[in-house]
Amino acid sequence: MKLPFEIDLNNKVAVVTGGAGVLCAELAAALAKNGAKIAILDLNLAAAEAAAQQMRDLGATAIGVACNVLQRESLDAAAARVLAELGSCDLLLNGAGGNHPKGTTGQEYLDVDRLDDPELTSFFDLDPAGVEFVFNLNFLGTLLPTQVFARQMLGRSGCSIINISSMSAFCPLTKIPAYSAAKAAVSNFTQWLAVHFSKAGIRVNALAPGFFLTQQNHKLLIDEHSGEFTARAQKIIQQTPMGRFGESHELVGTLLWLASEEASGFVNGTVIAIDGGFSAYSGV
Repeated sequence: MKLPFEIDLNNKVAVVTGGAGVLCAELAAALAKNGAKIAILDLNLAAAEAAAQQMRDLGATAIGVACNVLQRESLDAAAARVLAELGSCDLLLNGAGGNHPKGTTGQEYLDVDRLDDPELTSFFDLDPAGVEFVFNLNFLGTLLPTQVFARQMLGRSGCSIINISSMSAFCPLTKIPAYSAAKAAVSNFTQWLAVHFSKAGIRVNALAPGFFLTQQNHKLLIDEHSGEFTARAQKIIQQTPMGRFGESHELVGTLLWLASEEASGFVNGTVIAIDGGFSAYSGV
């Protein structure tokens, strides 16, 4: 990995939830290359340990930890291990999140003539349990880790929390009402928490990525037979002024800037879009 610039994170402990995912693994690796000791938290222990091993192979200090961000007991156990093996958390990157088919409509626009079509999920067919899952994973999956790891930050200087929102929090996307609403909640919570923690010396900001190819959205954006962009992917590209998808390394510079007390010590409560201009474009 080639870093855009370097910051000093030596002796800092960074906890990354969802850290085995494509984007968060690269963000965690960037923090490690700047000297941070890394705890990769993920529901999949094998994937978390594999990501941590890659960092250890490069000389970093890293551990993989099994953790369910929706279970307080699991988070408490993870926090205890981080404290015992690495020290108190200085930086929390809340990367756990995602969508679910049961919180997704089958069409972009409501077609009243197809309300009874069993092959389509209309707005009226959305499964409350699916919507709840998406909201919990993204919002509670940010709130609960913050409750646990921010306690380790109290009374210490230079600590910060970086959440992962989405450009869909700025411009809600068609077909994914639950995910868009949940990420809007993450953005709002980021601002609320920045104010709430301001007297405790903990900064809170968020990244809002646009469209990046990941394991979660690959089938949605790339046709499995032809390998070409799907119709939805083509539409996304047309609505992105820069005319392409983002690459994971393009999140790193903003992350490092927010992680550095020297570079962004007066930056608090921001949600920064990294989306090639998608959220700024009206379509005209």
